[in-house]
Amino acid sequence: MITSKSIALISVHGDPAIEIGKEEAGGQNVYVRKVGEALGNLGWQVDMFTRKSNATQPTVVQHTPNCRTIRLVAGPEEFVPRQQIYEYVPQFVQEFLKFQEQQHRDYSLVHTNYWISAAVGMELQKFQPIPQVHTYHSLGAVKYKAVSTIPMIASTRLGVEKACLENADRIVATSPQEKEHMRTLVSTKGQIDVIPCGTDIQQFGCVSQVVAREKLGIPQDSSVVFYVGRFDRRKGIETLVRAVSRSTLRDQHDLRLMIGGGWRPGQSDGKERDRIASLVEELGITDLTTFPGRIGHDELPLYYAAANVCVVPSHYEPFGLVAIEAMASRTPVVASDVGGLQFTVVSEETGLLCPAQDDAAFAVAIDRILSHPDWQTQLGKAARERVESQFSWDGVARQLSNLYSTLVVQSSHSLDPAIA
Repeated sequence: MITSKSIALISVHGDPAIEIGKEEAGGQNVYVRKVGEALGNLGWQVDMFTRKSNATQPTVVQHTPNCRTIRLVAGPEEFVPRQQIYEYVPQFVQEFLKFQEQQHRDYSLVHTNYWISAAVGMELQKFQPIPQVHTYHSLGAVKYKAVSTIPMIASTRLGVEKACLENADRIVATSPQEKEHMRTLVSTKGQIDVIPCGTDIQQFGCVSQVVAREKLGIPQDSSVVFYVGRFDRRKGIETLVRAVSRSTLRDQHDLRLMIGGGWRPGQSDGKERDRIASLVEELGITDLTTFPGRIGHDELPLYYAAANVCVVPSHYEPFGLVAIEAMASRTPVVASDVGGLQFTVVSEETGLLCPAQDDAAFAVAIDRILSHPDWQTQLGKAARERVESQFSWDGVARQLSNLYSTLVVQSSHSLDPAIA
């Protein structure tokens, strides 16, 4: 099938069809899946390409009539940490081209996600000169400033990110802060548009706190602090745990800390979960802390709604999808004053921003919101209004669709000067 409205979204390590909360499954997976489905609803034929990480996984998953995930075999059919996937880029490219040939499908545009996929997109340019749009999701230049040990793949990643910024037809930054980081830390060349991530405003915000707590078995008079995300040191869960241990409200409120997210024993997330659990015990807050594990798609809105405050203590986030999911649920957010969180969370209006890794500041912020129920309600209302106006998936997809259409027209003109 050949159509001018057929596009490929490439997310090599972030499978759009996988259950969120599993190893390496987080905001990027949600972004690609939701963008793909919303673009499909706008009439685009969307194929989302990822790497097959288990031999039992179906090769094709049809999500909607116009949107599907295609898993290509690149390397072993098993989980491979993202820092080890780059060596399989040539095989991924060849499998992509083979799929195109077998399906008789030409794409009018490729939208790559994360630096490994950027490398795939740039390699594909050698075989088919179609527009490439890229979303970073995370910048190596920012990440490596915040870690003590620089991985061996770092120089390769930095080179790919720079080449992509300078050569892709368009870069999509998810916040003004991310765009600024690209300009100051990566390259002054290249074209960048700011189009934020989105959230499902029908899914989140559809249940009251009272009903959510009834369904989850949480007492109505509890003060609930909630985190959800991967178990990864860079997510700053230690900061949250230390902040809660410092709370001045522990003796006055039925304070509860819920740390949601899946893990696998022996894997990196399992080790981090064990470390956090040990810290919880060391700080003496075991009695008020629960680990509900991976929270499913249907249950997640309940957890956000049940919480008094959602905490996003990441060392860095280019956007911060959890923040807008919580805000859509009318739950105030306390977040690190970094990256895209400076864009999504309006401090003193929809929540509070704190210096990253400053558990004392997080403790004060959490206590401020928990101590003032009326203000908490006011913050939650403003948070919902901000998400409705700025961050719906349909709105994001419309902006991307307009960008794609512009680039496709420009590309056809450059390939055929007779078109005017």
